[in-house]
Amino acid sequence: MTTESPTLTALAKLSSAEEIFAFLGIEPIREVLNSSRLHIMKRFGAYLRETDMTGLSEEAILTHARDALTRAQGDFVASSPLKEKVFKVFETQAAKQKARFVGLETLKVIKS
Repeated sequence: MTTESPTLTALAKLSSAEEIFAFLGIEPIREVLNSSRLHIMKRFGAYLRETDMTGLSEEAILTHARDALTRAQGDFVASSPLKEKVFKVFETQAAKQKARFVGLETLKVIKS
């Protein structure tokens, strides 16, 4: 991701999810945004970082940003922050849960 783009520079200056949605011309799904705001914004940033926008036109950058935000919001329409594990605390918790699990195949029957 390049920061020389006026679009990306403007996005970086916005301070709320609502401002970002409005800037990109996307109508937020209010109940999803209200319950998963930080997760959506973090995922949006991750999706933006995945895309090399070097040399792209401003129109293409704007399209990529819109797609990234739409995709990030969509991740939480059918899922939840706990399932998506955007933040490290959720990943750590999932790893602890997995470590506590003892599968039946690991148990031995001892005959006395």
